[in-house]
Amino acid sequence: MYGAPVDLSFKQISSLADARTEEPSTVLRPLKRNSQMKYLSCSLRLNNNNITHIHDLHKTVNHFLAEPSQLAWLDLSFNKISHIDQVLCELHELRVLYLHGNNIFILSEVDRLGVLPHLHTVTLHGNVIETNKAYRNRVISALPWLKTMDFSAVTRQERVMAKIWQSSNNRRSCKETLQ
Repeated sequence: MYGAPVDLSFKQISSLADARTEEPSTVLRPLKRNSQMKYLSCSLRLNNNNITHIHDLHKTVNHFLAEPSQLAWLDLSFNKISHIDQVLCELHELRVLYLHGNNIFILSEVDRLGVLPHLHTVTLHGNVIETNKAYRNRVISALPWLKTMDFSAVTRQERVMAKIWQSSNNRRSCKETLQ
């Protein structure tokens, strides 16, 4: 039913407002449009640009997609994004989210993505948060239904270890609160 991704990668875009003035790249599979000239796609590529903020992402998604609420695949990799914005949590059908190669530095922001019920694939490597020794455990515990993280399958053993890590951290934070 849905066609090729709307591809706005490698366009030197520095803001999402700039993205709305661009024409998507042509791909092997032609992009199909509806009568309002919006694309019949559930995938959006904004990778390899200079985007720093995504707070107005919904305007860009609405501008390009015929059914913006059906966005399932979003590629924001290799930009200059430093925070996991709350706007991502409004993409309830999102299944795949690429955020690798950005400047995300607060690991706890990954927890925000926990409200996305269908998210099964996420990439975050190449961000500052990757240097945290609890990185993989933290992400898997925040998103326990993930199938793939950083292009690597999430194993049953990793899920067990993430649960142990989470309960150990919960106990530690309770003790610190009581003291």
